[in-house]
Amino acid sequence: MVKNKSKEIFSKKHLEKYADVLIWGLETARDSVGGKYKKGDIVRLSYEWEGVKLAECLYRKLLKRGLHVVVMARPTPEMERAFFQVASDDQLKFLPPWGKKLNENINGAISIIAPSSLTHLSDIDSRKIALSAISSKPLREVIDKREQDGKYGWTLCVMPTEDLAKQAKMSIKEYGKEIIRACYLDKDNPVQIWKDLYKKSQDIKKKLNYLDVDYFHIKSVHTDLKIYLGENRKWLGVSGHNMPSFEIFTSPDWRGAEGVYYANMPSLKDGNYTEGIRLEFKNGEVVKVEAKKGTDFVKKQIKMDKGSKRIGEFSLTDKRFSPISRFMADTLFDENTGGKYGNCHIALGGSYADTYSGNIKKLNKKLKEKLGFNDSSLHWDIVNTEDKVVTAHLKNGEKKVIYDDGMFKV
Repeated sequence: MVKNKSKEIFSKKHLEKYADVLIWGLETARDSVGGKYKKGDIVRLSYEWEGVKLAECLYRKLLKRGLHVVVMARPTPEMERAFFQVASDDQLKFLPPWGKKLNENINGAISIIAPSSLTHLSDIDSRKIALSAISSKPLREVIDKREQDGKYGWTLCVMPTEDLAKQAKMSIKEYGKEIIRACYLDKDNPVQIWKDLYKKSQDIKKKLNYLDVDYFHIKSVHTDLKIYLGENRKWLGVSGHNMPSFEIFTSPDWRGAEGVYYANMPSLKDGNYTEGIRLEFKNGEVVKVEAKKGTDFVKKQIKMDKGSKRIGEFSLTDKRFSPISRFMADTLFDENTGGKYGNCHIALGGSYADTYSGNIKKLNKKLKEKLGFNDSSLHWDIVNTEDKVVTAHLKNGEKKVIYDDGMFKV
């Protein structure tokens, strides 16, 4: 058995603070869609083995709040690898009968990511992974509907592992310290810090949402991309859903993407390492793919389904918010990088329905299609940390720089 080294890096105080931050995130995420937790609500607590100490701490705190906690351990790397090696198509598509029932009644979820391996699926047929992901979409749709109705909130986090540290070219101790610093667990009252960040982000989102934007132009040394905002959109972020999370994002009208986007930050997805991804968009869809590493994998990802070659998210992170300054080999951290120039990222694939500015309970499939919200089983964040300028082209013909030198300018 692999030795659980995270408990040597995270003291009991660190774990207590982390659990408090995650519960704040869970409650804030539910509050953002108009819901509140009450005694008797159901929360799923899922974890990977190297995150068990944090799971134990969370379990006690959630029970003390009067919540019903459903504990779920994620498959080990060996189990996951065996599944994709051995399972038939019927097994890949199988959904447990209790899965839908749980999702129809669940009120929240906390996921602890602590992968013992990041590369165990690197030689697995991507068709099998895609088939499993597409088949589980009905379960995600049930959850999405509950979230739209204010009945569900979620958050997730990362615990350090040897493989995460190795891929990020750090020791596990260094990696753990980066998590502690990024989540403010080295401070006396990290929850209050997150509350303050939440207020600051609210001000930025309010100003962005006030602008009557036609399209955004993102320009850096390797990126020259236009993204049309679309009708009835709003900006979200720092809402408790991911811990840590400093990004402010929206889901644009996928049909308006034109130009070139370049992801200079590496990405690890399904055990596959990619670097230097260059995507050319025309009429909203990727028409050309290049990459320094992992070109074939990128091409397979954008063929997952009809929406996987379209943009589902556009995001910006202010360097004044985020203390993350290096590659962490995990999307949760990498999409929230601060560093010298902050970052922007796009996600290929599914949109976020809660970026709809109208009555989300009326946002059905037909209206989503009409407004250009993208639908896909893929959601892959690819990150650009180059010095960039983002200009909002307003519907009245004016231009306004909203992001420059890694900071919002609204």
